[in-house]
Amino acid sequence: MKQLGTYLTLLLSHFFNLLPKIILYRFADVFYIILFDILRYRRKVVFENLRNSFPEKSDKEIYKIARKFYLHLSDTFVENCALLTMSKERTLKFVEIEKTNLMNDLFNKDKNVVVVTGHYGNWELFLAIPLLSSHQVLGVYKPLNNKAFDKVFFKMRQKFGAIPVTMHDSYKTVLDFKHRNELCLLGLIADQRPPKKGGHYWTTFLNQETAILLGPEKISKKLNTAVVFLYLEKPKRGSYILKTKLLFENAKDCSPHEITETHLRFLEKLIIDKPQYWLWSHKRWKHKRSNNLVNLEQ
Repeated sequence: MKQLGTYLTLLLSHFFNLLPKIILYRFADVFYIILFDILRYRRKVVFENLRNSFPEKSDKEIYKIARKFYLHLSDTFVENCALLTMSKERTLKFVEIEKTNLMNDLFNKDKNVVVVTGHYGNWELFLAIPLLSSHQVLGVYKPLNNKAFDKVFFKMRQKFGAIPVTMHDSYKTVLDFKHRNELCLLGLIADQRPPKKGGHYWTTFLNQETAILLGPEKISKKLNTAVVFLYLEKPKRGSYILKTKLLFENAKDCSPHEITETHLRFLEKLIIDKPQYWLWSHKRWKHKRSNNLVNLEQ
């Protein structure tokens, strides 16, 4: 059954790749109606997250943001389905690379890089990161339970030359590159909900007490990498711009939690400016401080 699902998904991907953008997004419009009006996919979670994050907004404003979010979610669904089999050439018709010398400057300074980002825009388009730099790109990912789908997504993320690695293997892999005197760039999505067990940093994010993973900060400080925030702007439907922001050139010089607070505030500002592009359907605040998550705030 799982093999059949994978086969049908790949067929749908090939079909979407034959469509011009204007037709592709008509399918997204249909999915939007199905998700929001018919299935009412995670509407309770989305509205609760939005109300808690923006208590100053009226119900009408919250409803408007929610509808825009579901439309964007539908866009990412058709985009990611197409991405599974999309050529490099067509991928670059969806994502433009901002012209900047930042990554090459860091490469020329012999700096390894930890790239931090969030579930903002269409994060699967971060597969184009290798076009930013001469670094070997290592993309941290969480393996899917469906082995067949995992294999398909693994191959997709290698499209531009990135090497997918699990979080468990990330530090060891970066260390291996360092020992071989090869520069690498480690990409981490850092806004997901942490597991209950383990040490986390508590802070306020989007008006709520939030536990934050410390992985990016720990790795970057141990190896004294540069820290760069990576994000996508969406100027119009079907068009993204991949952008970078240097946060720190030498992570070891940062005070405790400075890296975490800095990348989190950058993401928070992006979300406040255009909230429809963040993943509101995720149960980000499921765990509360009373759930015995370790507090590393001090």
